Amino acid sequence: MEEDIRFEKAKQRAFRLLTVRARSRLELQTSLKEKGFEEDIVERTMARLIDLGYLDDQSFAAQYARDLAVNRLFGNKKIEAALLTKGIDRTLIEQSIAQVRNEISEREAIKMIIKKRTKGKKITGLDGKEKGRLSRNLMGKGFTAGLIFEELTLTLQEEESCGLMGKS
Repeated sequence: MEEDIRFEKAKQRAFRLLTVRARSRLELQTSLKEKGFEEDIVERTMARLIDLGYLDDQSFAAQYARDLAVNRLFGNKKIEAALLTKGIDRTLIEQSIAQVRNEISEREAIKMIIKKRTKGKKITGLDGKEKGRLSRNLMGKGFTAGLIFEELTLTLQEEESCGLMGKS
């Protein structure tokens, strides 16, 4: 009887947490344990939520990766790190990143960030300090140095070729 009451309380707590936002299994499990629920109650609650379809790491990973890639314009490294902290399996992480990159590639995201950060100014007009700041911002968003360098170089080449065509 007492165990059933604790199970119901744990279930209600889990439902409240899930109504705020989607969560991974690890996040929910940790939260319930931090609230003082015993291991067996937590496991029972988790099993029930999975049976009901309220807890699905695959769906969570896909949604979270999409939010980070599309809305926050994060690179693959940062998305992977964020999903790892949520307790998502590496295989699911790879699948989620591959799925979201069909929607927006890392290159597209870098171009969008460059456009936003330079406020329409050409990269050729930026000084070394501004270029460094831009590169550090892109690295902080989880893009690799090689990809950043390639995109900055391509953008510079495009600007220069547009400048040469405009002079003829």
